[in-house]
Amino acid sequence: MIPREILRKVRQIEIRTNREVTDVLGGQYHSVFKGRGMEFEEVREYLPGDEVRSIDWNVTARFGHPYIKKFKEERELTVMLVVDVSASGQFGSVRQTKNELAAELAAVLAFSAIRNNDKVGLIMFTDRIEKFVAPKKGRRHVLRVIREILAFQPQGRGTNLELALDYLNRVQPRRAVTFVLSDFQVDNAESVRKKLQVAGKRHDVVALSLRDPREDELPAVGLVELRDAETGQRALVDTFDRHVRDEFAALARLRRDRLQNTLRSAGVDHVEIRCDTDYMLPLIKFFTMRGRRI
Repeated sequence: MIPREILRKVRQIEIRTNREVTDVLGGQYHSVFKGRGMEFEEVREYLPGDEVRSIDWNVTARFGHPYIKKFKEERELTVMLVVDVSASGQFGSVRQTKNELAAELAAVLAFSAIRNNDKVGLIMFTDRIEKFVAPKKGRRHVLRVIREILAFQPQGRGTNLELALDYLNRVQPRRAVTFVLSDFQVDNAESVRKKLQVAGKRHDVVALSLRDPREDELPAVGLVELRDAETGQRALVDTFDRHVRDEFAALARLRRDRLQNTLRSAGVDHVEIRCDTDYMLPLIKFFTMRGRRI
């Protein structure tokens, strides 16, 4: 039985994200993420303005006047959402946790996909593969995906992105648009880079890194006990000490720079999403930039 609170959240996310998809991302998704190619549709008579390269010379020779081949884009795509549900995603210092933000982002992407008649699949992972939902079409399926992200209780606490990428390549042999939603709290950057590079050769991979403002800087509020959500390690920190706050911020910048370098080196598109800002702004910027590049 699904808790009423989860159903209410799912409904709120559906209403909010559907509006965003309709008003903002409507045509951009279609133009940015292309189908697998072109498929033959019909042969018709040549009309002024048609591409000369499209002329079907065999049919033209048979009938004595020019005919062209018409093709249509093979639009149908599979969109895979690879979502990190490790313990660090339960953190949130503003209006929502990183896991809740991931659910909203997944909803925006999933509703954009089904609007274009694409399939949506889900892989949830921690230090193990927690859940796989096979790609399907339709609103009911997307609502199930959102519900899974919000309500799922993972067994693991750590993060193993390499395992998730290996699993993606195993269960999705055909090319898919793959969104990796994670805070990317990983130590083995080189191993992650290699796995992303392999996945990027088979799929169109986009990394959405989720950040909370308190992961970048500490407020001056006195003695604070910090706990690593994934390892359970604790540390008592004097946040009145300016040196401590500066060192914390410097380490956060170092992690962020290392992540950007890792993703750039792997050839993976990167969108940074902060919990304290409107996630639509970086998404729109990414879609616009990607559209220009294409």
